[in-house]
Amino acid sequence: MITPIRWEADRLLLLDQTLLPVEERVREYTRWRDVAESIRSLVVRGAPAIGCAAAFGVALAARESRARDGETLLADLEEAFKGLAATRPTAVNLFWALDRMRAVASAHQALPVPALQLRLLGEAQAILEEDLAANHALGAHGADLVPEGARILTHCNAGALATAGYGTAVGVIRAAHERGKVALVWVDETRPVMQGSRLTAWEMVKEGIPHKLISDVAAGFVMKRGEVDLVVTGADRIAANGDTANKIGTYSVAVLARHHGVPFYVAAPFSTIDASIPSGAAIPIEERDASEVRGMGGRQTAPAESPVYNPAFDVTPAELITGIITERGIFRPPYSFT
Repeated sequence: MITPIRWEADRLLLLDQTLLPVEERVREYTRWRDVAESIRSLVVRGAPAIGCAAAFGVALAARESRARDGETLLADLEEAFKGLAATRPTAVNLFWALDRMRAVASAHQALPVPALQLRLLGEAQAILEEDLAANHALGAHGADLVPEGARILTHCNAGALATAGYGTAVGVIRAAHERGKVALVWVDETRPVMQGSRLTAWEMVKEGIPHKLISDVAAGFVMKRGEVDLVVTGADRIAANGDTANKIGTYSVAVLARHHGVPFYVAAPFSTIDASIPSGAAIPIEERDASEVRGMGGRQTAPAESPVYNPAFDVTPAELITGIITERGIFRPPYSFT
């Protein structure tokens, strides 16, 4: 099994996703600030994986602190909470995981510091294990929707690399493949950072799942040819009405799917649903560095003087989403998650 995140002895280990598919390198972290930078620089990415990594970042911050009592330790942790929260604004799982870690620190601050440090590490490990279990459960629910001989299109990477393991959208694909239902997976390359070609295709090769890589602009054409039976993507934040933020380009795929009568599903753990946000209009959209668009693979492909707009995410309206697959089951419109 692909394992992008794990705790070993006294450190966090992350598979460096910026080097895939050319090199598989595991990096070690013992400082929370380095974990924050790993999230910011996409060493680890994908909403559930970001949440897991941030939780371990808090556990590392607790180990770094020289506090002698729980109250002082809690005060020391605030810097880590703020620093980790500032790394990626769109992925709600980041804030959900940090809230869980803060709640544990607050509830158990009367414990001796070593015991509180162990509590925080235990909570981070629980978040990781719960995410893995959720992925397997939602994968099973989603596989029920997949017809025999299915040709599935997916955008970006919502696989084991984006989670604690197994995956969300790719978890659905994995579960369906295990049942012998998948004929082909269409993998969008996912410009500008190429998470589809670099990461999802890499996972397909690792798992032996039949697939074809296509440029993003080819998605509509393969739908028009009748070669896509359903689309499954992940999510970074789902609003209370079902509007969904995911990797830039997802909205375009959803519009194409609706035009061609192809079911469009979102797969995500229930923690990705942000009931505090009424609609997608309130979801903060991260903008990333212009260099991601001006070049690729270290090679400049556009004039340095050209202005760039580089949103990392877009929002797909709920009315374009056939169903939202979670570990608690499949939600359908009109969406209500209470």
